[in-house]
Amino acid sequence: MLVAISDQLHLIKSDIANPMRPLFVSLFLGPTGVGKTETVRILAESILGSPDQLCRIDMNTLSQAHYSAAITGAPPGYVGSKENHSLLNAEKIEGSYSRPGIVLFDEIEKASKEVFRSLLNILDSGVLPLPAGTKEINFRNALIFMTCNVGAKELARHQNKITTRWSASIARKWSKKRERTLLKQALEHTFDPEFINRIDQSIYFERLHKEQILELIQIEIKKLNHRLRKHQTSLHLSASAKQFLVEKYQEHYGARHLIRSLRTHIEPPLARVLNAASKPSLQYVAKYENREIQISTTSGHQK
Repeated sequence: MLVAISDQLHLIKSDIANPMRPLFVSLFLGPTGVGKTETVRILAESILGSPDQLCRIDMNTLSQAHYSAAITGAPPGYVGSKENHSLLNAEKIEGSYSRPGIVLFDEIEKASKEVFRSLLNILDSGVLPLPAGTKEINFRNALIFMTCNVGAKELARHQNKITTRWSASIARKWSKKRERTLLKQALEHTFDPEFINRIDQSIYFERLHKEQILELIQIEIKKLNHRLRKHQTSLHLSASAKQFLVEKYQEHYGARHLIRSLRTHIEPPLARVLNAASKPSLQYVAKYENREIQISTTSGHQK
């Protein structure tokens, strides 16, 4: 997956791509909570300096056919047609000479068919003329990413079926190709061929497995410790606490389930420590199902 993205970035840097189209159009496929959106945010942070510099459109807010006007603007004769209102941020999309724009259409399968059909011209020619005829948005200096969760239910049924028959390692190796086939079939069933043909590359994200969860725990704890700096406090988990979180993780819910576990089992005892201003103790131990969660401060006092 990362290799495919890297190849496309090298192509863009070489300046040999078609100048009459967007720099790159990619579709991220896979179950929910496997890092599709987060990957685009990390790219935006690396290229543009901030994950918030991308133009992100949550397509689940465009589930009705008439919402296509939110992308293209109101048609002539309708209220707002002359103002050229659009959810698209032209400044973020067009980028600059040295930095491309980054556009994310998130969860495109949840939008109405009329909405993603309105994207056809963008994906093909890289230009979106607004209905008033006085303005257009140029996508030819933009990386366009789309995320899609089609086939998630089919994948879940497939996963449950094979894990009841074989060991986890054998099942994972055997099912990888089958999962991609299921995703491809779901994609072709959901979208028209003319839409799929305008995508440069479809990238498949695999389901997260428990051996990867410890790494994700470390990343989330690092983020939390960054927020705790203002309290002069840091969070430290015992090995049993980390194992407890790993066991709580459920693959079909993805990384969001892990974050939810941290909020449920880790942050409440941490908050009690921060609010116990009169207690001189430097450590706090909470227990969940006989697992210790240890919290200690980085300095000699509590908030």
